Amino acid sequence: MRFDIRILPGDGIGPEVVAEGVRVLEMVAKRSGHAFNLTEEIIGGCSIDRFGTALREDIADRCRRSHAVLLGAVGGPKWDDPQAKVRPEDGLLALRKAMKSYANLRPVRLYPLLQDASPLKPSVLQGVDLLVVRELTGGLYFGRPKKRWSTSRGRRGVDTLIYREHEIERILRVGFELARSRSKRLMSVDKANVLETSRLWRQVALELAPEYPDVVLEHMLADTCAMQLVQNPSRFDVIVTENTFGDMLSDEASVLTGSMGMLPSASLAGVPSADGSIRAKGLYEPIHGSAPDIAGQGKANPLATILSVALMLRYSLGLAREAEAVERAVEQVLEDGFRTADLVGPGERSVSTVQMGQAVVDLVASG
Repeated sequence: MRFDIRILPGDGIGPEVVAEGVRVLEMVAKRSGHAFNLTEEIIGGCSIDRFGTALREDIADRCRRSHAVLLGAVGGPKWDDPQAKVRPEDGLLALRKAMKSYANLRPVRLYPLLQDASPLKPSVLQGVDLLVVRELTGGLYFGRPKKRWSTSRGRRGVDTLIYREHEIERILRVGFELARSRSKRLMSVDKANVLETSRLWRQVALELAPEYPDVVLEHMLADTCAMQLVQNPSRFDVIVTENTFGDMLSDEASVLTGSMGMLPSASLAGVPSADGSIRAKGLYEPIHGSAPDIAGQGKANPLATILSVALMLRYSLGLAREAEAVERAVEQVLEDGFRTADLVGPGERSVSTVQMGQAVVDLVASG
């Protein structure tokens, strides 16, 4: 089969890690016989420099018509002026909206060989394998009004937190369906003690629960969840939550794996199936940022991007077997002792971004 995939390297270390993801895709194509039509586009700070906008509409349209998009990262100090009218992150938000990718999946899996890279005790990390399902196109990041202004009493700013019933229902259904394919436990995270949007969220969750009698639904406040993620993370399997909470909690969960460089993500426009039988168009990216302080130095960890490629193969291209091959290769390179700078321990030697990527490519090539 032939698949159209847009490649958006972005800023900072984005081009470096995306290059390794592309090499893995090319090897998968060679091994499987599938054809990947890879077209590179521009987004973020580099797009602002060139076009004055973080994402051109024609590029957003081409991404929307593709089977999937692979993104590196956007942003950096160069474009971090709080007075700026256009920011690199605007391009990312616009892309998510254009692709209608409302469901962000962030798997958090601890590789046993990396438990020493985490600041948490090994006893706390036992059995950690969870999935954060984050609503991605609503809430504070998109609500209106959103503005700043000056008054006689000083400056003011406002962001609007708004959720509509259908937005809540569809992301909760993603959580329920994915919980069904795992251990049938769903933790719905909100702030129902103080927020009306969270009270609506919890009410909709309770109304949907009878449709999923095989799934155990629990509720937890966002601050309690933040505490439990570092005290007892193995209690979680699937966490479903709104945009802002999901952003913060999934970044916190990266501590469990020892590095953000190990966490992939998929942003989907539908409910996928784990075996690839139901496909959903999606945007795939590592959860880490552009890390401009190490850009161009070969220190970046490409594994989160490569694991994002595996998610793409599974959820958007329907190639579950090929996805498993990439995931096995990542696990094997770690067992073989390959470590980038973010993972290296005392007495261990670090490898470069390209060397880590090549190690995965070689294992995919060998089958």
